[in-house]
Amino acid sequence: MASFGWKRKIGEKVSKATSQQFEAEAADDKDLADDDDANWMHAAKRKKEVLLEDCVKKSKQLKDEGASLAENRRYQEAIHKWDEALQLTPEDATLYEMKSQVLMSLHEMFPAVHAAEMAVQRNPRSWDAWQTLGRAQLGLGEIGLAIRSFQVSLHIFPMNPEVWKEDLSWARKLHEQQKATKTEAVQALAKEKELAQESIPDYDFESDEIVAVCAAIAEKEKALSAAKTVVIVSASGTVETVTEKENCPATPDETLFIRAR
Repeated sequence: MASFGWKRKIGEKVSKATSQQFEAEAADDKDLADDDDANWMHAAKRKKEVLLEDCVKKSKQLKDEGASLAENRRYQEAIHKWDEALQLTPEDATLYEMKSQVLMSLHEMFPAVHAAEMAVQRNPRSWDAWQTLGRAQLGLGEIGLAIRSFQVSLHIFPMNPEVWKEDLSWARKLHEQQKATKTEAVQALAKEKELAQESIPDYDFESDEIVAVCAAIAEKEKALSAAKTVVIVSASGTVETVTEKENCPATPDETLFIRAR
């Protein structure tokens, strides 16, 4: 049996020409591998682009279908279509803005405000998204916030007559009415507080008129207490009313059955 020993390095007997050929082949293989990687990355990128294009196309189709349903007042179906579209293109601010309008038509103001806020978050430069947000806030009673939203909309698109003449004008009018109502309420509250703090009138309890009235009441009470009436019902069923004087009570006979005052 041959004895075990260390193996010599494989390159010790390899000629220089063979080594250079090996290195050249290795370089070619590396270039091919790099080309394969580049081709794979390009294919993956192209596949992703195609997928995104399909999502955008499908989303637009759903958006148009929802708009058609909304025009026919089929609001819930329109919202369902737009929700499907948002699954494909979640950054589409127009979908949120349209959804907010429909929710306002359904008088669902809290969801309408939320949808409009999502729209302005995704596209802060959209004047119509800010306008829709202002209208939703106005429907919720947030007049101050609505005025700010309309002002932002006008800052983006200053020549929009609808926001100037309708939305902002109406919001400011409501704001003035709100201020007037609050002022009246504060004034009424202050008046009530003032009346409550007024002192009781200082009556003269020692005047001749008051003394005379008190004396008359006392005499009446004295007369009533001096003469008392007693109802006596005998065993035979006879009812008799007897007036008894103070210190001289009427004494019933043995036939007394019930005595009531």
